[in-house]
Amino acid sequence: MARRTTTTHAVVSTGAAWLVGLIIFFPILWMILASFKTELEAFATPPSFLFFEWTTENYGIVQERSDYMHHAMNSLTIAGGSVLIAMLFAIPAAYAMAFAPTERTRGTLLWMLSTKMMPPVGVLVPIYLVFRDLGLLDTRTGLIIVLCLGNLPIVIWMLFTYFKEIPKDILEAARMDGATILKELAFVLTPMAVPGIASTLLLNFILAWNEAFWTLNLSTSNAAPLTVFIASYSSPEGLFWAKLSAASTLAIAPILILGWFSQKQLVRGLTFGAVK
Repeated sequence: MARRTTTTHAVVSTGAAWLVGLIIFFPILWMILASFKTELEAFATPPSFLFFEWTTENYGIVQERSDYMHHAMNSLTIAGGSVLIAMLFAIPAAYAMAFAPTERTRGTLLWMLSTKMMPPVGVLVPIYLVFRDLGLLDTRTGLIIVLCLGNLPIVIWMLFTYFKEIPKDILEAARMDGATILKELAFVLTPMAVPGIASTLLLNFILAWNEAFWTLNLSTSNAAPLTVFIASYSSPEGLFWAKLSAASTLAIAPILILGWFSQKQLVRGLTFGAVK
């Protein structure tokens, strides 16, 4: 009886998981299908799901109208640069807070997290003016800086949670063997926390890749990433749904492929300590 109950519970859980997954994936599937329709079929009511005239014309028009590789390289450079700089600052900060906490550590962590609750539009004007005066508007460097600072609180919080799971006795043993703080951080702590660091890096990269508010307001052409590439298909004449879907599919394809091939590392990192 208990075995039958367990089997039923497993079937129901699996079915519910598949249902939730399909609901989440359905908008992406609809977008991909719309990218292979004509503009008339994309607006058709009722909409056609599979039985329509498939065409790749939208992808050709998108490639002719915009330099996809230019925007993709900007996205890769900006997301990658912001992630690397954030990790360089976050790992030592999380190490200090996890293994040498003070009475202000908790307050500092809460303050950092509270900065993510502020609407970005509230600080857009001062940041825009500062970037204008420093010559950072429409530059990769400027976007790397603002995305790094924006995601840094989340990165520190995640790494802090991972590092708290590592026994302090291991680090104390390394100190007794003569390891300096830098060696302890580089050769003891970092290798043990690879799953957590990898998942943090991947999530930070996805957040930076998908960032739209700052990229749309601080870049125009030279440093414009794929978010600007997508937004260019919204014009005063209206939305071109089929072409917009094709541009969006091209923009999300790299991050979907990355997420698919790194899902094991991502899940392993999340179960390392961030999700309990």
